[in-house]
Amino acid sequence: MSTPPVPDVLSHVDAVKAALTAAGLSVFVGGTPAGAWTPPDKFAVLHPDAGTAVRESLADERTTLDCLMQITCVGGDVERALWVAGRVRRALAKPLAVDGRVCWRPEDLGGPPVQRDDDITPPLYFVPVQYRICSAPA
Repeated sequence: MSTPPVPDVLSHVDAVKAALTAAGLSVFVGGTPAGAWTPPDKFAVLHPDAGTAVRESLADERTTLDCLMQITCVGGDVERALWVAGRVRRALAKPLAVDGRVCWRPEDLGGPPVQRDDDITPPLYFVPVQYRICSAPA
């Protein structure tokens, strides 16, 4: 009897990052490096959670992954932040490609309105958008 595959959240983070990069976005994970932002740049910051290995049956094989990823869309003005949000939505409108997994199409959970960050000079604008990512063994 073989051991069922345990889902790996990092491969899903890599898949989201690859999809966003392919859409022409600069993508950072967990935050931006010092000096990474200069006006009028626009970029996305991916904030993943560790996910949950969900039971697929009464056999208690936890092979399905369910995780939340927040993508903070950042720009030098409101329009740039919304442009990034639009690119993110287009990039995540189809299932992700993760080796050995079958992925559902990411579920867009929305987020709050665009906000201005005055703690940075010059200020920037950001809008966090959350996605639910789910997959099962192929």
